Amino acid sequence: MSDHMKRLAMPRTWAIPKKTHVWAAKQRPGAHSVDESVPAGMLLRDMLGVADTAKEAKRMIADRDLIVNGKKVKDAKAPVGIMDTVSIPKLNANYRILLTGKGKLTAVPISEEDTKWSLFRVEGKNKVAGGKLQVNLSSGRNILISENKYKTGDTLKMTFEGNEVLAVYPYDVNAVVLVINGRHAGKVETIASVKDGSATAAATVTFESKTETVKDNVFVIGTGKTEIVLPEASE
Repeated sequence: MSDHMKRLAMPRTWAIPKKTHVWAAKQRPGAHSVDESVPAGMLLRDMLGVADTAKEAKRMIADRDLIVNGKKVKDAKAPVGIMDTVSIPKLNANYRILLTGKGKLTAVPISEEDTKWSLFRVEGKNKVAGGKLQVNLSSGRNILISENKYKTGDTLKMTFEGNEVLAVYPYDVNAVVLVINGRHAGKVETIASVKDGSATAAATVTFESKTETVKDNVFVIGTGKTEIVLPEASE
């Protein structure tokens, strides 16, 4: 598998110039898809502007100056994606990776306290030994629970240290969601109704704005109001 791609073939979520260079680095396989993340080096150089060249970005990462989700990043091609928290302690800078209203990946400034937790969507559940349930979350995380109290599509506000669940935001009417895929990617909407799927049709949601999309395209970010800092409306 190639570790580079032509810029003209980049995902539309990448907010970097397509015609200034022929090639762009491609992130390694990880917890995020190619469309929903960027390589760590590109984040530092092209999105945050804290490195002038790829070499400088690699040096920052080699010096362990980049922390993602509470862990020091060691690889310039590690994927950094939607809902990940980013810290650069030497610059006293903290961010959360989100989408702009135009569907482009962006780094939104947040407080240091907000880097201790993130939002994780429940992707599925499996029974495991001992009668417990393994809850499969976005970003490749899993947790074990004794009681079946979360459903697919719900979002958990959870700490990185100890995986403590701080809050649950149900996938239901009045949920505030970030659309992460599809033609409305980047929009923040409120769910007006939900429709279950079937063997031949995907589950769908209708928003208060009267638009709709499939369930897999939405990420709940609060109930009644958003629980995260969003990009500026002008972005």
